[in-house]
Amino acid sequence: MARTARASVGGMVYRVLNRGNARSEVFHQDDDYAAFLKLLCQASDRLPIRLLAYCLMPNHFHLVETS
Repeated sequence: MARTARASVGGMVYRVLNRGNARSEVFHQDDDYAAFLKLLCQASDRLPIRLLAYCLMPNHFHLVETS
């Protein structure tokens, strides 16, 4: 069953977390981290989201953003 969409209220700070399936690695080498950061920059250029902080780890990442 799909999760109900959450409301995104402007001017609030959000913490986003994503983890690999069964806590498996999502970043295997340095190029993976670089590619993810490049995509993150491209997304922030297209969407009205301000990235305040991020933390990338081998099996998950955290983003702190405001819209």
